[in-house]
Amino acid sequence: MALKHRTKVDPSFSMSSMTDIVFLLLIFFLVTSTLVNPNALKLLLPKSTNQVAAKATMSISIKHHAKSNHFTFHVNGKEKPVAFDQVEAELQRLLQDQEDPTFSIYADKTVPVEHVVNLMNIAKRNKYKVILATAPE
Repeated sequence: MALKHRTKVDPSFSMSSMTDIVFLLLIFFLVTSTLVNPNALKLLLPKSTNQVAAKATMSISIKHHAKSNHFTFHVNGKEKPVAFDQVEAELQRLLQDQEDPTFSIYADKTVPVEHVVNLMNIAKRNKYKVILATAPE
């Protein structure tokens, strides 16, 4: 007498282990992507209490002249403006002997972000740290 065992294959599949793996991979990639390039520019944004870890050795001021609608750049608060083409050379000359070169940007409220970003690009090219100055609350 031959006994036949009927083993039926269950076609269902549990997705819980697959979702766990996908979730862990998602967390892994999110963590590693932030470690690759956390900041393109080294910015030190001061708190409203004006406490900054690094002290700026010099400053660049961007002044907006509303009547003529043009912008001037001033190094270390001097009255005589410097052309934007000469700002990078002036920064290099003044910060060449500094161990941790840092400068701060003082911009009027009406100055477009484009001008501030141009100064930040100069800092990135020369590996300077930048402090974006704000008014206290």
